[in-house]
Amino acid sequence: MAEEEKNTQQSDEELQMQTTMGLIINAGNAKSFAVEAIKAAKEGNFDEAHSKLDEAQKALVEAHNTQTGMLTKEAQGEHAQVTLLMVHSQDHMMTAITFVDLATNFVDVYEELDELKKH
Repeated sequence: MAEEEKNTQQSDEELQMQTTMGLIINAGNAKSFAVEAIKAAKEGNFDEAHSKLDEAQKALVEAHNTQTGMLTKEAQGEHAQVTLLMVHSQDHMMTAITFVDLATNFVDVYEELDELKKH
């Protein structure tokens, strides 16, 4: 293998690793913000809960944009090597989406309970 080709392959692998790690980080941040939103709502701090949900959504958008970029490259014929880390990143993404959806519902329920307690 020529040196230039070897360097290109390493560069592609490094880029794929960075992209995959970015997806894991953003999805993980979204899940963490969702947990913080539930805790804030449970304590009756609904402004903070909604703020944390907003942060969770922003992190999900970043993760989704990364995932979309990966899918676009795949559709254009730039096939990525599927690694356990890549599968793990997709798992993080789906878990984060589910968790943020559930957190949104938890915050709503805690707000409704708070309103019922006031009456």
